[in-house]
Amino acid sequence: MPIGITDVEAAAERIAGQVVTTPVIRSGPLSERFDAEIFLKLETFQFTASFKERGALNRLLALDADERRRGVVAMSAGNHAQGVARHAARLGIPATIVMPLGTPFTKVRNTERLGARVELVGGNLQEALDHALALVEREGRVFVHPFDDPLVMAGQGTLGLEFLKAVPDLDMMVVPIGGGGLISGVATAAKALRPEIEVIGVQSAAYPSMKAALEGREVAPAGMTIAEGIAVKAAGELTRRVVAALVEDILIVEEWRIEDAIDLLVEVEKVVAEGAGAAPLAALELARERIRGRRIGLVVTGGNIDPRTLSFCMMRRMVRDGRLCRLRVTAPDLPGALSRVAGVIGDARGNIQEVVHQRPFARAPVRYTEIEIVIETKDRDHKHAVMRALEEADFEVADISGDTADTARTARG
Repeated sequence: MPIGITDVEAAAERIAGQVVTTPVIRSGPLSERFDAEIFLKLETFQFTASFKERGALNRLLALDADERRRGVVAMSAGNHAQGVARHAARLGIPATIVMPLGTPFTKVRNTERLGARVELVGGNLQEALDHALALVEREGRVFVHPFDDPLVMAGQGTLGLEFLKAVPDLDMMVVPIGGGGLISGVATAAKALRPEIEVIGVQSAAYPSMKAALEGREVAPAGMTIAEGIAVKAAGELTRRVVAALVEDILIVEEWRIEDAIDLLVEVEKVVAEGAGAAPLAALELARERIRGRRIGLVVTGGNIDPRTLSFCMMRRMVRDGRLCRLRVTAPDLPGALSRVAGVIGDARGNIQEVVHQRPFARAPVRYTEIEIVIETKDRDHKHAVMRALEEADFEVADISGDTADTARTARG
């Protein structure tokens, strides 16, 4: 095996006091929701709000004096970049981070602020990686791999040691998988300390690279994902050996489930998680019977999510829950009609967010108008009550909000 428990324990000693021993909390609301004991390991409390610091620091501390002088190169558009940048600056090691040209300005700025030199090269991660490796060759620097390196894997595994120290009798640990560095280290630690524990991986449906590799399949990435932290096209060579030996299962979650999990963590625990960090919670919806009555540990790997993306996740979950809807109300095109519609909605305690009159694009007869109204309600039943009130007032109404449970459904339907 590429690493063992002694490597993880050595990493824990090496990085002690230089990264945060992040909190573990028992979630009462989630435990009740899933009829299990749910514990969260909150790596959002790291300085860079991600577990990636652990592996990056362990790798940097292993450099000899000459390697430190020559400096390091990393390729990343996210958390690995910031982890390397922070600790290289702390240790006085020159660091260059190669990022694709399309990397969001906030990530570029944050990485530069942490002390690294950033080079924007290439239209995708592969082109950026090619440039990073060319820098290593040309300048004699050391490449810090984001996952397929024993020292990085061992560093990430320190998270597992901490989790089991806090909750020694966990029955299952659920861990997101990108290239596999985190789950390799965590599984190595967890199985050594508690052989009977189940370690379950989670990947997004857009990037199921590790699961496909273990099954001998090739998959093409399915475009963009909200879980960009685990959006890895090819699983690591070293990491897949550990996963094959120590991980019981890999669950695949769809985008909407990850979006909902992001919002759920905010609502019930006031924890802001990025897509990768919310993926383990999303997976629990697929494993309700499997986890019932057991003690489950979820690794919330990071909290670096764009505020706009976070707000979209929250609003989209409101739509799926029926708490935010877009109704099309057909009314006679007469003075006072809009006022009557608004009055009915108000009397039913609906909160109007937005109103659009559709005359040129309406499908109703020309003497009628279609009014598209965005309404906030308490829940799906309340939404249906508002729709019934409109119909009882002789307005035709349809739900056009895109909620799959109610799309184009009238209150009578």
